[in-house]
Amino acid sequence: MMDLPPVVKNAVTALGRLPGVGEKSALRMVTAMTHWRASELQQFAIATGGLADLRECGHCGMWTEEPVCAICLDPRRAESGILCVVEQVSDLLAIERSGQYKGRFLVLGGVLNPLLGVGPDQLRLTAMGDFVQREHIQTIILALNPSVEGDATCAYIKHVLPAGVAVERIGFGMPIGGSLEYLDPMTIGKALENRKSF
Repeated sequence: MMDLPPVVKNAVTALGRLPGVGEKSALRMVTAMTHWRASELQQFAIATGGLADLRECGHCGMWTEEPVCAICLDPRRAESGILCVVEQVSDLLAIERSGQYKGRFLVLGGVLNPLLGVGPDQLRLTAMGDFVQREHIQTIILALNPSVEGDATCAYIKHVLPAGVAVERIGFGMPIGGSLEYLDPMTIGKALENRKSF
């Protein structure tokens, strides 16, 4: 990078740590920010600095500033008896945006991947077992991505759950408005697996 002021270089380096943001994109962002008023820059710094206060919910793993998140504190969700297990908080947020699910969540923090050293102890699987018993969960929805690791994690979870808990997996297949000719073989395979009567 050319000889820019250190404060600009530092800002570019910091923004460049974000996923999908390269050096050029970071420089464009910093260039735009140089046109902000001092008060706007201070608000931005306070907002991003506040992320340091985030923690994981003690029950489900969602982001929260309190010991327990708003989702876990909702009594209607607790009464549902349903637990949706996801890999990451971003998956939880995607399901919440759909507005179709009104139960509890558990964020595993990833999937089993022995090649990368991710075993059951690195995930929130023990927390899941405790959660199921403590909250009297009757149905678990496994909303893990359709990959070899996701499938293996689902199989492991089903194996370790206590008897009497119904285990379901979210359906996978063709997106609405999708065209068969543009789909990958795995998506088409899942769509055929998840067919239903019409």
